[in-house]
Amino acid sequence: MDLNNIQIGIINISDRASQGIYEDLPGKAILSTLNQYLDSAFEPVYRVIPDEQDLIEKTLIEMSEMGCCLIVTSGGTGPSPRDVTPEATEAVCQKILPGFGELMRQVSLKYVPTAILSRQTAGIRDKSLIINLPGKPKSIRECLDAVFPAVPYCIDLIGGPYLKTDENVIKAFRPKST
Repeated sequence: MDLNNIQIGIINISDRASQGIYEDLPGKAILSTLNQYLDSAFEPVYRVIPDEQDLIEKTLIEMSEMGCCLIVTSGGTGPSPRDVTPEATEAVCQKILPGFGELMRQVSLKYVPTAILSRQTAGIRDKSLIINLPGKPKSIRECLDAVFPAVPYCIDLIGGPYLKTDENVIKAFRPKST
């Protein structure tokens, strides 16, 4: 893999944002956070799409096949009938990593009791780590702050590029070699 060509997928899943009714604040929040976290240069692959499971699955597969080592989604993780992001993620992944969703809900519960309604998850498709985040920018940052220390090592384990973080902002955890 070309370490100088790290690609990270960002998908805001929102019927209204995809129609231009709402500004795409969640996607911008993800990109801003990743720019603060990462010292490694990366190319964002950015999409705003409606809450349609087939389209979400197709977009996740497309980003994985084009080589995105990390794909971060926002939105579609609640209990409403149109919230199908976790279903789409589970449908395209070979492995689900439930610890991501567990930790994100635990962190969110410190701020809002409705965090128990959230269905964030994460999984592996080939050499891509897919993480589902909630749709609110404040919650996006809280959730990413919680799980991101494990992200670079997870990407190492699945054969992706080495992601270097700005340790003044967030410190990636990698076990010491023996």
